[in-house]
Amino acid sequence: MDCARFSWNTAYMITRALPETDARLAGYSHLISHYELKVPVPIILSATGQKHTKYETGTWNVFTPRHAPDESLYGHLTFALRYEGIDLAVLNALFQTISPAEIEQIAKNEPGGSYARRIWFLFEYLTNIELNVADISGRRKYVDLVDTEFQYPGQSRQSKRHGINNNLPGVKNFCPLIRRTEKLDALIDQDLSKEALESVGAIHPDVLMRAASFLLLEDSKASYAIEGETPQHNRAERWGRIIGHAGKTPLSKAELERLQKEVIVDSRFIHMGYRDEGGFIGSHDRSTNMPIPSHISAKHQDLEALMEGLIETASLLKDSDFPPVLAATLIAFGFVFIHPFEDGNGRLHRYLLHHVLIETGFTPKGLVFPVSSVILKRITDYVTALEAYSKPRLSFVEWRVTDKGNVEVLNETIDLYRFFDATAQAEFFYECVHETITKALPDEVKYLQRYDEMKAFVNNYIDMPDRTADLLIRFLHQNDGKLSKRALDKEFAALTDDEVQVFENKFAEVFQT
Repeated sequence: MDCARFSWNTAYMITRALPETDARLAGYSHLISHYELKVPVPIILSATGQKHTKYETGTWNVFTPRHAPDESLYGHLTFALRYEGIDLAVLNALFQTISPAEIEQIAKNEPGGSYARRIWFLFEYLTNIELNVADISGRRKYVDLVDTEFQYPGQSRQSKRHGINNNLPGVKNFCPLIRRTEKLDALIDQDLSKEALESVGAIHPDVLMRAASFLLLEDSKASYAIEGETPQHNRAERWGRIIGHAGKTPLSKAELERLQKEVIVDSRFIHMGYRDEGGFIGSHDRSTNMPIPSHISAKHQDLEALMEGLIETASLLKDSDFPPVLAATLIAFGFVFIHPFEDGNGRLHRYLLHHVLIETGFTPKGLVFPVSSVILKRITDYVTALEAYSKPRLSFVEWRVTDKGNVEVLNETIDLYRFFDATAQAEFFYECVHETITKALPDEVKYLQRYDEMKAFVNNYIDMPDRTADLLIRFLHQNDGKLSKRALDKEFAALTDDEVQVFENKFAEVFQT
């Protein structure tokens, strides 16, 4: 087989059209361009223009001339932290490019400066290189690392050496960040967990139990359908029961491997456990068997570090006040981007959405939100959210084809999977949770309540076994409130015309008003 090689292009260069002819790159855009950093370009870049009013274009934040940073490493780093927040991917690539002495000088020149201390902390945190700088040792007020104006912070951990509150939402080996947006703030302010709890409390326990059982099965079926599979009923029920136990066992490598065994019923042709070779999502050229990736998974050599980081981050977020839906986004989407297993990643990814929501107490006890059902209805948006991560990163992976038609990654790619902006995925998933709580759950409860009303009417009107009454209601549903000719000729041939009319009228009254 032709072992063709594919390498990154010049995507790290800032090729996005400037918002003004005379605009100048500032902050991260300048650092990427000036140091030729091989990193995915941030979704929103910054520049300084000639106008005296700050404005946004969707992909640019344009600042006034007075915001222009000093044309130095410190000037642009300070601008980035002050106006853009933290981009660990850019900073990590930068710190691997410059001399440690440059950061050491910044820390010594501004020993008490809040931005200098942040830069100093981030350098040592990301590189594991301790600079020749004296500890702050309580001489200064502690400064938060993540600015809550730009990004959602995690649990604070003090770094006495730097006088920094490390409130990153993750750890060094896995730390995606989510930008604060109007959409996310509005969704968080709705307190959907409280709304769900109040809604559940108003539902009769019997109806709730039946709704929970149905929604669990529907979520299981939807998770298979997203993968393009139509499982036998018993397999869907089995996976539904597994989802029903989400959140009860803390995440660990052993637990994830156990769950993979639950997903993969027949493992004769599948390597179980973490992958021992490359992986990708996509297709193959029919004539050459050449991979056509839409996503390339993390190198198998990096899986232990990445997954340890993900599991540690999950533990860190579990008992924090980090918004649970955002926590579920970081863990579940981070998992599917890493793609640690040869098979079963998709369903485990959606299992993890449930796991985190339940473990953090967001989901009411005894209930599973049918988020997979909502995701299936919004499958195009789901794919867009996945591609928002994958597409920009394909250019940064150098690979060749193996004799199995797989991909072998040739360059270092671990940073692509541990540092990324998860805002697009967070907005998509929060919208799914919102629809689940405000529509899917109430609709199912309303249906069951109406179903019970209709069944009680049928049983009071005529002697009929429960299974026959159930069949009658199902037939009416399937035919827009009318019994079909087939049903009238077969299962319900014994009904009179008047009885048929009574049932159809009652169905319309109960279900169609």
